[in-house]
Amino acid sequence: MGTAYPILKEDSCARQAFPRLVTILMQAYSYGEISKGILVSVSSMTGFARAAGGDDTCVWAWEAKSVNGKGLDVRLRLPRGFDALEILARDRVTRRFKRGNVSLNLDLTWTRSQTTLQVNDEVLSQIIRAGEKVQQVLPAAHPPSIDGILALRGVLEQVEFQVEADQLQAVEGVLLEGLEQALDQLAEGRDGEGQRLGGVLHDQLADIETLSEQAGSLAALQPEVLRKRLVTQVEALIQDVDGLDPERLAQETALLMVKGDIREELDRLVAHIEAARDLLGQEDPAGRRLDFLCQEFNREANTLCSKSSDTQLTRIGLELKAVIEQFREQVQNIE
Repeated sequence: MGTAYPILKEDSCARQAFPRLVTILMQAYSYGEISKGILVSVSSMTGFARAAGGDDTCVWAWEAKSVNGKGLDVRLRLPRGFDALEILARDRVTRRFKRGNVSLNLDLTWTRSQTTLQVNDEVLSQIIRAGEKVQQVLPAAHPPSIDGILALRGVLEQVEFQVEADQLQAVEGVLLEGLEQALDQLAEGRDGEGQRLGGVLHDQLADIETLSEQAGSLAALQPEVLRKRLVTQVEALIQDVDGLDPERLAQETALLMVKGDIREELDRLVAHIEAARDLLGQEDPAGRRLDFLCQEFNREANTLCSKSSDTQLTRIGLELKAVIEQFREQVQNIE
């Protein structure tokens, strides 16, 4: 019976990527993104993962935690003797993630005791020679007992367990495999959180779009409102002041109407909305570019409010600023 996905039989990379693609699609479906006609590909910067294992040599556990960050910062806590893993672990993290503060902690316990007792032959020889001298001087003295000799300071000493080089190398290989498991789980968690955030961001963009449309309907009326207000003010001014140049007055009136026109800001808001949606659909990390767009969104909303000559338009502008701020807060979590 033929497979429904023939490319997976020939392409090993496709076989490896297919399970993660299915996971993303299922998450997107469960969060309602596909039903909205939207499929986001952003990842969050927050996540946690744990991978553990062990054998007759040691028991180990990796913990990986990721939180928000402007760039990529990797911090590791490794047991003594495993410093060589630091460079390899950092390399694996940087190949997977572009942003976030990632903390890796490795807990390892050897199955055998790390210290053993060993007789110090030199100290023991000195004690035996001293005992022989005492026996010569005091023939009636009882010879020292074994437990008495072992209780003397320096006869028994603790020696740390030393792992053979080939055994240590084998353990490091197992630990790196465990690290890959932990990073796989961390990436999956970040992707899942990114899908949830992507849905929230798309909803907020829809709110920004709706408010922009409402502002646009009022903006079409604003020039006429300004014109009538200025005519009323100018008529009152002409009655009190003689010698006003009608042509100069008309120029100043036209200039004020142009300054109060918000259609340019609304056009830029529409362009920013489309740019944000495009970024949310890209595979590459888009957090920094979305953060820059938030600044542009906020700039246009501030200008809209400053140009507004209508209370209803001002109210829409303030609502727009509130939604943009909520959008910016969510963007801080995007890789």
